[in-house]
Amino acid sequence: MSEEITLVDLNDEVIGYGTKEEVHRSGQLHRAFSVFIINEGRMLLQKRSLSKYHSGGLWSNACCSHQRKGEVLSEAVHRRMQEELGFDCDLEEQFTFIYRTCFENGIIEYELDHVFAGSCDPQICADPEEVSETRWVSFDELKAEMLEHPQRFSSWFIIAAPKVMEIQKMEIMNECS
Repeated sequence: MSEEITLVDLNDEVIGYGTKEEVHRSGQLHRAFSVFIINEGRMLLQKRSLSKYHSGGLWSNACCSHQRKGEVLSEAVHRRMQEELGFDCDLEEQFTFIYRTCFENGIIEYELDHVFAGSCDPQICADPEEVSETRWVSFDELKAEMLEHPQRFSSWFIIAAPKVMEIQKMEIMNECS
């Protein structure tokens, strides 16, 4: 956790850098990203490894991480896709949002999260240090599971996934008209 990540203000302007550990202990707002992979109305989910410093064992989007000091956001996104899942694909930024979650171990996630989405049918080669399992789930099944068992999902996923599914639905409707 000694890598330096990007601190931002509420307008997503860079205001400095801090080590991943100090930023998460002090709860400073920092830039993050979340990647969603969609294929034929299904979303790729990953179960976070139990060894993760927070949210271990929870289901989440395909990939997420932080932009490092000196790194362009798009480079960080594609780097992390390769590191976590062993594949890469074309991605498009969908939206941003800010959230803050305090965990029992003292970690505070206060992130301005850039959400990216892409469509592909990849060969997944997940890093077991990051990901304990993956699965594809239909939007309808995912919505039902999120309503019935929200505790099974990461805090940012609960916020971002419904909006990603709505955007995907709108894109499909626009393609058909």
